[in-house]
Amino acid sequence: MHNATALAGDDPGQHRQPEPTPWHAATASGTLAAFGTRHEGLNPAEVRRRLERHGYNRMPEGERRTALSRFLSQFNNVLILVLLAAAVVTALLGHVIDTSVILLVVLVNAVIGFVQEGRAEQALDAIRAMISAQASVIRDGQRRTVKAEELVPGDIVLIEAGDRVPADVRLLRSRNLRIDEAILTGESVPVEKETSPVAADAALGDRTCMAFSGSLAVAGQGTGIVVGTGAGTEIGRITTLLGEVETLTTPLVRQMNRFARMLTGAILAVAAAVFGFAVMVHGTPWGEAFMAVVGLAVAAIPEGLPAVMTITLAIGVQRMAARNAIIRRLPAVETVGSVSVICSDKTGTLTRNEMMARTVITPDGRFEVTGSGYAPEGEILSGGKAVAMSEDPVLTEVVRGACLCNDAGLRRTAAGWAVDGDPMEGALVSLAMKAGMDPQELRRWFSRVDEIPFDAQHRFMASLHLLPEGTTVLYVKGAPERVIAMCAVDRTASGDRPLDAAWWTAQADAAARQGQRVLGIAAKRLPRIPSDPLRFADVEDGLTMLGLLGLIDPPRDEALAAVRECQSAGIRIKMITGDHAATAGAIAAAIGIRGSDGAVTTGAALDGMDDGRFRSIVREVTVFARTSPEHKLRIVQALQADREVVVMTGDGVNDAPSLKQADVGVAMGRKGTEAAKEAAEMVLADDNFASIVAAVHEGRTVYDNLKKVIAWTLPTNGGEALAIIAAMLLGLTLPITPVQILWVNMITAATLGLTLAFEQPEPDVMRRPPRRRDEPILSGFLVWRIVFVSILFVIAVFGMFEWSIRRGLPIEEARTIVVNTLVVLEIFYLFSVRFLHARSLSWQGVLGTRPVLIGVGAVVLAQLAFTYLPPMQALFDTQAVSLPDGAAIVATGVILLFILEGEKWLVARAGRLTPMLKQHRST
Repeated sequence: MHNATALAGDDPGQHRQPEPTPWHAATASGTLAAFGTRHEGLNPAEVRRRLERHGYNRMPEGERRTALSRFLSQFNNVLILVLLAAAVVTALLGHVIDTSVILLVVLVNAVIGFVQEGRAEQALDAIRAMISAQASVIRDGQRRTVKAEELVPGDIVLIEAGDRVPADVRLLRSRNLRIDEAILTGESVPVEKETSPVAADAALGDRTCMAFSGSLAVAGQGTGIVVGTGAGTEIGRITTLLGEVETLTTPLVRQMNRFARMLTGAILAVAAAVFGFAVMVHGTPWGEAFMAVVGLAVAAIPEGLPAVMTITLAIGVQRMAARNAIIRRLPAVETVGSVSVICSDKTGTLTRNEMMARTVITPDGRFEVTGSGYAPEGEILSGGKAVAMSEDPVLTEVVRGACLCNDAGLRRTAAGWAVDGDPMEGALVSLAMKAGMDPQELRRWFSRVDEIPFDAQHRFMASLHLLPEGTTVLYVKGAPERVIAMCAVDRTASGDRPLDAAWWTAQADAAARQGQRVLGIAAKRLPRIPSDPLRFADVEDGLTMLGLLGLIDPPRDEALAAVRECQSAGIRIKMITGDHAATAGAIAAAIGIRGSDGAVTTGAALDGMDDGRFRSIVREVTVFARTSPEHKLRIVQALQADREVVVMTGDGVNDAPSLKQADVGVAMGRKGTEAAKEAAEMVLADDNFASIVAAVHEGRTVYDNLKKVIAWTLPTNGGEALAIIAAMLLGLTLPITPVQILWVNMITAATLGLTLAFEQPEPDVMRRPPRRRDEPILSGFLVWRIVFVSILFVIAVFGMFEWSIRRGLPIEEARTIVVNTLVVLEIFYLFSVRFLHARSLSWQGVLGTRPVLIGVGAVVLAQLAFTYLPPMQALFDTQAVSLPDGAAIVATGVILLFILEGEKWLVARAGRLTPMLKQHRST
């Protein structure tokens, strides 16, 4: 907590620096004195002075780029520059259609990036919007309603149930005040507030004398002094962290930028060398040599690759959206597929963020409650068998008392069951319904005649009910140690007996160690309705102890299966939460997070570690509790320093900085804050951890398909380029003209290459370990395949060209045969490259998918038009091809497919033999 600059002294206008003690560790009176404030509040003149000194109570806005600069920045990408170079080349060739298509692709890419980046900048706006619009204050001894942005340090603020806390406040008075701080701490249960100071090093969730800006008061009332406004609040500190986090470049973008730079340099170097060789060695006229080099550049530049890659990613976005994972930034599709560590928040992500009663303990036994969340669907079990409530009067009275000493209601909504009131009390209403009780009917028969609301000082609630026979019963619900101390006897099935306080305390401690929130339930029979209102003294002794209730925020059922699938895919999971260590450890063990042996590392333990020790702990530990936003951010950075690809999930404002820092931030769509959603690359529409696994599955499929697109595009372009290089170096006639190369590139990239974006996942996609962060997209096998296929293409091109020329065919017809040979080779190579990890000569491989068949059909029709239609013949200088020559062209494709399948078999056999050879050498 950062102390705001305080004002103190007899003169309220006298300025001085505050004491270094954090406000949560200072006394209430000391805080008042430090700020020069009285219980009557500040006067208007002093408010104006402090407003000038501290500024308005709102999040600072950093300098923003203009829309034009954001749009132009989209073109600052080597791959896009290569694409623009291709457009210049096609323009020089006078091919207006191709130039227009390429420029359109560039424009679409820029617009997509511009829109997505604009949405990303809304993260800070979402946090700013969380500050309350208005606040109730005491100024000059009078209560007033002012704009929250006009609050200043030293203001006296009034907080009531339903209010959004407008600033960081040191509480001076608290009456049953409970505040939901989940957006800051991740703790699913509202925090009971009091006024006593806490330790100076207390974790954020343990600062019970503080009310933090942006949190929500769910019950009670409170009064406090403003100690932090704007950027000086806890939520403001998170905003500062968020602004300091740099957005990471995804592995694919880094690899493609590196590849594009290498490709650009190689093309320019080769083109210059070939141009010089042709002019100086062969005496080729420079104009003719220049046009040939232009043809070389057109052949070598994969101008369709960026467009096909973008479309592949977009198809991945659609597939993920169908599985409830909404991608906000396009490159994140591929990054999800390379994730090696998932850092998950607990509340609302791995758990339901809905309390439920899990355990009931009476002197007669321990009972387990089934079900999930608020839904009143489940049973009460003893020894694995359902309990008949009519046969256990003590259990019945425990459940009845928990429902009656209760102000919450439960209702069904379109999205499920919702609680009106305190989440823990709602869970007790659900328990009553599971036991076969109707809460409304119960409350009508046992009408409440008096009550003592929950009080943080006394730590219990009491309610007095009139029984049908005219007597009354008092039920008490509260902290177990407090309720035990108020009791004199235990209620058992065989009657009352002296209280066994040690046994009850041991049972409560055991449930707490399992991560359960424990409540005690007690009762007291009264002969008649008291004439005076209930007082604390009336209920503080002589009670009968009925039982204990253990409540938890249960794990999502689907999270268990999702965790197992992640682990089978080699993905590690780490839980990082602001909740208590016992709760975090119990949930981790229940979900089955590997390595969670009960040892939990807290944020306080992390604070004193140097970077080396910190990285070592983060590498080994799986569960982190009582963490702050800085801890979460530092954990993600430590994992990234170990070259892990990190996914961070979360739903609160406290998660926003780490969501932005992670390679992929994943926010919850239903219960997540807008700040979390805007900072994330992916939003889960169903708040389901299992959707992350589905996204990983799709991400790996997208990456496979991208590799297939690259593995198909580069050899085909390489074959065309090598053919031109060979012709120029050997002084031969070009077997294909630049404009014909453009035709091949345009028609095949827009049809054949695009079909690979629709490929279905290969069977082993989730049985492979995650790929390394630095793994090149052009693996050794892929480079070999590019070289090998390019050489096969060159052999086929020159073979068909020479065969045609030797038979006396006109050069126009020979080049037409070459163009059709190139297209046929690309079609058959497409069927081979569809399976990177399996053979293609199978029914599934031969028949292909619907997009493949459509793409091949479109290319065949286009080539028939290219070859036989007079307008196309005039445009591309082609001639009709005879039927026998057409059969020979198709035969070259068949031969290529069989050669590649033989190569696959040899590579696979070599892969199986290598481990055997290594083992033989070692023995």
